[in-house]
Amino acid sequence: MLVITRREGEEVVIGDPKNPIGVVRIASVKGERVRIAFDFPRDVEINRREIADQIAQQPAEVIGKIKPESA
Repeated sequence: MLVITRREGEEVVIGDPKNPIGVVRIASVKGERVRIAFDFPRDVEINRREIADQIAQQPAEVIGKIKPESA
């Protein structure tokens, strides 16, 4: 795990700096609360840990069935 220090308004670039996957910015700090802004493509899922854990525990969704070939 990488741990870095950032101040309000500073950013972290994810991926190749010339063509980043996304950017994480510290939007604001008020007391013990930190607001974080994520700038990623819409197809990249971003979830809080508690939501990600709930998603991971759900059974896989069946989207179709393979029928055996009839002779």
